[in-house]
Amino acid sequence: MSALPAAAIALAGRLFEELRLHTTDEPGITRAAYGEGEELAHALVRRAGLELGLHEAVDAAGNLYLTLPGEDPALPGWIIGSHIDSVPHGGNFDGAAGVLAGLAVVAALREEGRRLARDLTVMVIRAEESTWFPVSYLGSRAAFGLLPAEALETRRADTGRTLREHMEALGFDAEAVARGEAHLEPARIHGFVELHIEQGPVLEREGAALGLVTGIAGSFRYRKARCLGSYGHSGAVPRAYRQDAVVAFADLVAALETTWDGLEREGARATITFGEVGTDPAQHAFSKVPGEIGFCLDVRSESPAVLERIHGELMARAAVIEQRRGVHFDFGEKTGSTPAILDASLRARFAASAAREGVRAVEMPSGAGHDTSVFANRGVPSALLFVRNQNGSHNPQEDMRLADFAEAVGVIRRAIAG
Repeated sequence: MSALPAAAIALAGRLFEELRLHTTDEPGITRAAYGEGEELAHALVRRAGLELGLHEAVDAAGNLYLTLPGEDPALPGWIIGSHIDSVPHGGNFDGAAGVLAGLAVVAALREEGRRLARDLTVMVIRAEESTWFPVSYLGSRAAFGLLPAEALETRRADTGRTLREHMEALGFDAEAVARGEAHLEPARIHGFVELHIEQGPVLEREGAALGLVTGIAGSFRYRKARCLGSYGHSGAVPRAYRQDAVVAFADLVAALETTWDGLEREGARATITFGEVGTDPAQHAFSKVPGEIGFCLDVRSESPAVLERIHGELMARAAVIEQRRGVHFDFGEKTGSTPAILDASLRARFAASAAREGVRAVEMPSGAGHDTSVFANRGVPSALLFVRNQNGSHNPQEDMRLADFAEAVGVIRRAIAG
């Protein structure tokens, strides 16, 4: 197969720059789910797709589909896709790389005059970043008719307006989403492919441009947890009579660190993160024993059994600490996502494509969640490819070499066109 046409990568480079210019929100970029930034990004990608002669469709939840017709429309088609929303003040490549990779593959095929046997659709998925709405994989689940109706009543973190209100304000059909109407049928999808920047340092340190993901971690999360003790005078309450919420919380952190140590010794993969921690600014003070601390907990693993084990340890350790410290843990609502094991034969196909393209690719798991897991858990043969990223993710310094991106696009094009 010939080298990737330069114009295809130039198109992606131009679109990356337009995304940056139009959604900059110092000190990074912001593309809020069902907000102005995501809308601008969808409009930009839609325009580029129509200029490439792709057929457009939009589902009830606002997911965008841009399709290059194949020779036989009766055949199940390929989908290349990802999300295009971002975290607040994040980077320009998380999600967007997967969408623009799809457009670059289409542009290359167009320039070469190649027509695939089956349809190829570039899918622009809504609302993957659950920082906006506390719902995992909102857009991709809605595409399959899997989004629970009650999810429409969740409120966006910054506006306080419900998902239903945001959808309807943009002209989408929230009622159809609530009824579980599906736009995608697993039997009609030959394979789903998502390119994403790696969100850690592995590929950069391994000197590999591309990662072939074996599985995607699932999670359980407590976003609004609290430890409740009793406020007291810092000098007048002896240690034995304190109900110190901060000390009790510290006990919980240490207990889960011990659990994590044990899992690692056994070779089990997981991550345990307390991402937000704080005492109440309306009541805390220099001279007070803290009576309340709020925190969130994010636990991830590729193994449902490991997730269940950690949750059991969490509840057991919390009960012991409550008894010892005279406090109460209120964990609030539990949310989460299901782990996904990705298709081995499709991964082998991409490995062979990478070898033919002369691109070093390594197999690795994904500790972060991705829309690919929804497709995989619906029985769709699914592949997730990582392209190395120099500065991590969910931050303004997020980076990706365009040369690495071009190599990844070449691998995808060969695997699909072959």
